[in-house]
Amino acid sequence: MSFVLPLLAIQITLGAFDNLWHHEIRERLPARRSARAELAMHSLRELCYAVLFVGLAWWSWFGAWAFALGGLLVAEVAATLADFVIEDATRRLPRLERIVHTVLAINFGALLAAFAPTFVEWSRLPSAIVAAHRGPWSWFLTVCGTLILVWSARNGLAAARHFRRPSWQRRGLASTPRTGGKRVLVTGATGFIGRNLVYRLVERGDRVTVLARDREKAADLFGPHATIVTSLDDVAGSTTIDAIVNLAGAPIATRRWTRRRKRELLMSRIAVTKALVGLAARLSTPPVTWINASAIGYYGVRADDGALHEKSPSQSAFQSELCRAWERCAARASAHGVKVALLRFGLVLGGDGGVLPALVRPVRLGVRAVLGTGTQWVSWIHLHDLLELILFVLDQAKLGGPVNATAPTPVRQAELVDAIAAATRARTLRIAIPARWLRALLGELAELFVDGQRVVPERATALGFKFRYATIDLALRDLLGLARHRDGVAAAFETSRERT
Repeated sequence: MSFVLPLLAIQITLGAFDNLWHHEIRERLPARRSARAELAMHSLRELCYAVLFVGLAWWSWFGAWAFALGGLLVAEVAATLADFVIEDATRRLPRLERIVHTVLAINFGALLAAFAPTFVEWSRLPSAIVAAHRGPWSWFLTVCGTLILVWSARNGLAAARHFRRPSWQRRGLASTPRTGGKRVLVTGATGFIGRNLVYRLVERGDRVTVLARDREKAADLFGPHATIVTSLDDVAGSTTIDAIVNLAGAPIATRRWTRRRKRELLMSRIAVTKALVGLAARLSTPPVTWINASAIGYYGVRADDGALHEKSPSQSAFQSELCRAWERCAARASAHGVKVALLRFGLVLGGDGGVLPALVRPVRLGVRAVLGTGTQWVSWIHLHDLLELILFVLDQAKLGGPVNATAPTPVRQAELVDAIAAATRARTLRIAIPARWLRALLGELAELFVDGQRVVPERATALGFKFRYATIDLALRDLLGLARHRDGVAAAFETSRERT
């Protein structure tokens, strides 16, 4: 075994590099539906390796057990050959990955040759599994085998997920083109708000084009019901686009607002928006309508309880500057005859994503977390009302400028968590988290949690838009009940499908 163990270490090192660099970072295989067969082979190979490594770490395998170990090696070779065939059929391997695969194959052959004398010796002994401590190698192989087993399970679950029917089929998405239906280009379409908007547009009979970085994810969500482009350069100048809905932008509350993060947040919005303005300029017939996402962060941090409407001034805080820059960039499309509406989103509450699951989770665990004083205002909107407001603006002939996308009844943060507790009927303990702790932990980002704005939808209300969920109690009753209903329906559907 003196040569076998170092060769195993080389195989582990090269395999780890191949997995991390090629499969994860470059190809992102677990996220790709087309890679499901390859992922299944990877999972099988990794399972073989995990059993092999742990098995050799602490034991010697004699007699019939030696042949069982040999069978495991044969299974790994067969899975590797199948993996090579699948890879060549489903994707184009970069040169470095082919080189690594060749070296892995050579090393594996050397490993088998080095192990052959030991295998022959073990196979001639009476059948038994005998403890054999191999010093530091035992611990090294155990750690590697355990990690590979976890990786195998992860790839297996990813493959199983991709072997299911696509999301659009499970949802039952269907389109019926209607007379007067619009041709709408949506960016940010695979996000929480974007995907639900595309579903709504498709279901009402509009023709949708989505700009998506991940074509496979978009295809899984929308199937044949949306045209998918990964670059605006793919949109010909003769294409007819009646409206643009721009939702693209990196999530704002995922980590601290360092200088680098602020630049990322700004560029993720400005780069796409500039490209859209360029598209509007080169289309032979410019879009009639442009709806651009913004946020109530435009109004900055407010210490008073005064209601904020669309004419309320902005401030010098970063969240205000971010919204102003985004809105200014989008407004340039008006120079090409496009009506630009700027929707300033409040906290969007939905049953299948967004912030609500994160708000509900601690309540279900028995905790009502009051942030700071709990008296800061939270301006929110139900996902249904947000989508209907977007369609309302989309269908207006001359509606442009800022529009607050918030429910007419903001609540205080402590009232929000109390309402969630009431809606879930959870027995909870109220815990206050001091604002200074949040500011120390999150820095400037803490403004989103401990400082609020009381924003009202003055323009939407004046134009006659009707909110279905005007109060937080109505919204939570619908969303939390809807989430439970969807879970039950989905479980029943899957059970019925398995039986048939």
